[in-house]
Amino acid sequence: MANHTTSNQEAIEKVKELIKDIEVAMFTTISNGKAVSRPMQTQETEFDGDLWFMTMKDTSKYQEILENPSVNLAYSGKSYVSISGTAEFSEDLEKKKEYWNPVFGKLLETTYDDPNVVLIKVTPETAEYWESGTTLKTVKKFAKKLTTKESMGEDDELNDTVEFERHYGSDS
Repeated sequence: MANHTTSNQEAIEKVKELIKDIEVAMFTTISNGKAVSRPMQTQETEFDGDLWFMTMKDTSKYQEILENPSVNLAYSGKSYVSISGTAEFSEDLEKKKEYWNPVFGKLLETTYDDPNVVLIKVTPETAEYWESGTTLKTVKKFAKKLTTKESMGEDDELNDTVEFERHYGSDS
């Protein structure tokens, strides 16, 4: 299979297009060596390379991510998208307020400023997608460490390759 490289922005735009109308992902963590999945609503509506979710610290998924930050997100709609990445937590109060929905308040019986409420930021590393009527296409190294420029090896059997480079500001 032929491999070709696309830009970071092209990769982001492709995944954004594929998941834009899919609000819920199956969010998979690892617990005692086994994959555990549950539906979670994606909070970031304008996908910019990271995906955001909201949870509570007193949940099993919180503990599972603390123990192993490798996660997978599966989106199903007009297309099928599987995103593997690394999860980390954020307690950014402004971001929690931005993503908060009154439905969360009723379901979780709390408010966005509750210290038990936490955001999960998933940084994608790879994304595989299947579009209706086409064969598997893979976006490889989707933000892989976001600073490397590794190229695909000849043994990799992938259709598409995407390499991302994240630029950090001087304040980080």
